[in-house]
Amino acid sequence: MAFVSGLRCRECGRDYPADPIHVCEWCFGPLEVSYDYDAIAAAISRESIEHGPPTVWRYAPLLPSDRGEEVDLGAGFTPLVRAERLGAALGLNQVWVKNDTLNPTNSFKDRVVAVALSKALEFGFKTVACASTGNLANSVAAHAARAGLKSYVFIPADLEAGKIVTTAVYGGNLVAVEGNYDDVNRLCAELAGNYPWAFVNVNVRPYYAEGSKTLAFETAEQLGWRAPDHVVVPIASGSQLTKIAKGFEEFWKVGLLDAEPKVRVSGAQALGCSPVATAFIEQSDTIKPVKPDTIAKSLAIGNPADGYFALDAIRRSGGGCAAVSDGEIVEGIKLLAATEGIFGETAAGVTVASLKRLAEEGVVSPDECVVVYVTGHGLKTLDAVQPTCGPTATIAPTIDSFTEHFDVQE
Repeated sequence: MAFVSGLRCRECGRDYPADPIHVCEWCFGPLEVSYDYDAIAAAISRESIEHGPPTVWRYAPLLPSDRGEEVDLGAGFTPLVRAERLGAALGLNQVWVKNDTLNPTNSFKDRVVAVALSKALEFGFKTVACASTGNLANSVAAHAARAGLKSYVFIPADLEAGKIVTTAVYGGNLVAVEGNYDDVNRLCAELAGNYPWAFVNVNVRPYYAEGSKTLAFETAEQLGWRAPDHVVVPIASGSQLTKIAKGFEEFWKVGLLDAEPKVRVSGAQALGCSPVATAFIEQSDTIKPVKPDTIAKSLAIGNPADGYFALDAIRRSGGGCAAVSDGEIVEGIKLLAATEGIFGETAAGVTVASLKRLAEEGVVSPDECVVVYVTGHGLKTLDAVQPTCGPTATIAPTIDSFTEHFDVQE
């Protein structure tokens, strides 16, 4: 806490104390955590990080909450995999995959929830809640169980069965709402005004969002303390993309990088829910809300809270943005699995398919060091690939039956 200066409005710049608030009283802009970077620079080093825990907490001075042992399930420090076969398939020479499927509840949301619930405990909350498209639901329920906190998790009623089960198993309150994510989010905003709970993506959102920076921190550390040339990030609310961009900048600001990062940031959306990509492609300054219609339900936020900030980050960095069809999403999942042995959920399919599109369009150059963020495990969204994945053949238990179906040369 020694390094948190307070909260600051991202629109008008007004300062606020580090309380459980998220909206500027003056202009209604979103609040963001501000830090004393000089103090952080004096307290952090490559050596201190390398001797820290193999979790997000190795970067504790750059996070807004103290490490809460009660809610530490071991999130973070996931593998950064050199994806040579994926790169070759796309005509790219240096592709890396940040594999966040290996987090405790198999998605990057464990990063943000570890930070949010640690902060909730600091504030003295006894109950935590969230609106979720699935991965956040899993993570909040799991971390709340670990911490002994009550939880209320609100989801769209038509969520994938796998994500419902992997939330309910932790024993908290799981509330299915008849409507899409934007309906669920509006309900939670109303409930936050009536109940003294820590809503991780409402009143605790400024702190929660900071956990995504650790994706950038780990990327730079795992690349040998340097930033990549290009990153491709899936867009739901847009927060993850903006925080990854912020993370590289913060590492430079506190002296952990030798060269100023010039990372091109590109976004990835599903065509059936692509308000940010549409604005980018149409060169518009207006992000029009949409009604989601896509298999990528974890990205199905039709009115993204950080959409304008994500759009700005993409444009300022010289990146691009793509919107891909459901068919391309499935092919992206299968391409990643077949080339690198990594089974990602539909959001991963969106990101890989978008990388393919951006490479074909020349937005991603062949010789760039590009990092792709795979944010959730494919077991969460089996329904998406089940129709196209099955046995190569069904045979009788005899050699003759096998050789009848397979002409094995070696």
